[in-house]
Amino acid sequence: MKATKIAYYATTGLMSFAMLFSAYAYLTKPEVRQGFQHLGFPDYFRVELGIAKFIAAFLLWLPIRLLREASYVGLAISFVSAFIAHIASGDSISHIINPLLVLAILTVSYITYTKTSSNLEISVK
Repeated sequence: MKATKIAYYATTGLMSFAMLFSAYAYLTKPEVRQGFQHLGFPDYFRVELGIAKFIAAFLLWLPIRLLREASYVGLAISFVSAFIAHIASGDSISHIINPLLVLAILTVSYITYTKTSSNLEISVK
């Protein structure tokens, strides 16, 4: 059980940090704006996604199951969508694989979360 908790905290911490960094880049970096244009997305989508990733980074830590699981689902959809968008745009293999690697980290975080969830949740009766 200790190894599971370590894996949970490590992958969830890594995911939260990556989403905070990603949100910052989405909202401030001109290169990211150009990347979204390259993929064919409108600029408002970049802003929406940046805000959503910022919120998800915090919701992954809340002891409220519904919000936490909604964050996992939203992030998973985001990574699968990024994978598809990079394929459709004819991007290099590194751009195509990157969302899948982040999805793998998210998956480990979720699996270890479900194994340790009884210790992490606030019980509502």
